[in-house]
Amino acid sequence: MSSADLSLTPPSTLAHRLAYAGLVPFVLGALLVWLVREDALAYAALALSGYAAAVVAMLGGIHWGLGFRQTVQSPTPFAWGAVPVVVSSIAVIMPPHAGLVIHGAMLVICYLVDRRVYPAHGLSGWLTLRFRLSAVAALCCFLAAAGT
Repeated sequence: MSSADLSLTPPSTLAHRLAYAGLVPFVLGALLVWLVREDALAYAALALSGYAAAVVAMLGGIHWGLGFRQTVQSPTPFAWGAVPVVVSSIAVIMPPHAGLVIHGAMLVICYLVDRRVYPAHGLSGWLTLRFRLSAVAALCCFLAAAGT
């Protein structure tokens, strides 16, 4: 199999299942923000913000992993990989109406960066799944922000 063929290989069925299962907290969190009583709203929003922060941080960590695989070391993947962690750490302590918007924006930005980076690492086959996950997760963050 050539490297071009390998880069178009989609994620496994297990990866798809786990990835879509990872959307459950986003969807549930967004729903809860709109459905819970006023006294529980802060807890629902904080739970969603914390989960979003963890996911955004993980997306940055992927770039560290890609950086470790380089034969010629470049600081770029390490520098970019730290950005989502820092931004999501700040967003999680902000009021939910603002922090959840930042999480949603970071999910979109991370996807846009990955669209440029993944092909060079033979990971183009993951981009369709990444788009779907990012779109749903970001939408949930934006909807939850509107509900706070």
